[in-house]
Amino acid sequence: MDIQSLGSSLEPLLNWSNAPLNMPSLMALAAGLGWASGLRLYALIFTLGALDRFAGVTLPGDLSVLSNVWVLGISGLLLLTEFFADKIPWLDSVWDSIHTFIRIPAGAALAGMVMGDQGSAMQIATALLGGTLAAGTHFAKAGTRAAINTSPEPFTNVAASTAEDAMFAGGMWAMLNYPLLFLGGLAVFVILAVVLIWLMWRFVRRLFQRVKTV
Repeated sequence: MDIQSLGSSLEPLLNWSNAPLNMPSLMALAAGLGWASGLRLYALIFTLGALDRFAGVTLPGDLSVLSNVWVLGISGLLLLTEFFADKIPWLDSVWDSIHTFIRIPAGAALAGMVMGDQGSAMQIATALLGGTLAAGTHFAKAGTRAAINTSPEPFTNVAASTAEDAMFAGGMWAMLNYPLLFLGGLAVFVILAVVLIWLMWRFVRRLFQRVKTV
């Protein structure tokens, strides 16, 4: 399937310029962008920008800025960089640490941009939602990968990275085609992420307590 036919299949869902605005769909999109930002930020930006610029898809709110040639070029370059950096254990940990300060505000910004036509109150609300989801996804991903990266063999890290790529692709497909299904999956993901972050926090706290007693 080429990008033009992909755009044609997604246009009824994403082209709101000729249809009444559907607030639940916009909220689902904002939540999805927050989640995806914490997982694969540059892939998200490049995909949305490419759909808008090359596939005839009109993105809602202020998201059309993602189709700017400079945004596409830089996000594409960073997408390739992240794809390979994510599969090298030590570099992946460094990359995730740096992106703690990038993915979360970017997730908030992208979610807020969805509501660019809905007023400042909705923009702030969805920005908070997107930033929170981006933070939860990022910390769950970074914590899990930090534990996996302690393994001396590289295969586990590559497998985990590939699984995240597949999760991102599947999540984007569900978000654009079946928003209700995506929201159900997102709810399950959030619960699992909260449990995972709590378990990692307990592990780190116990580790520090043991260090203090030595």
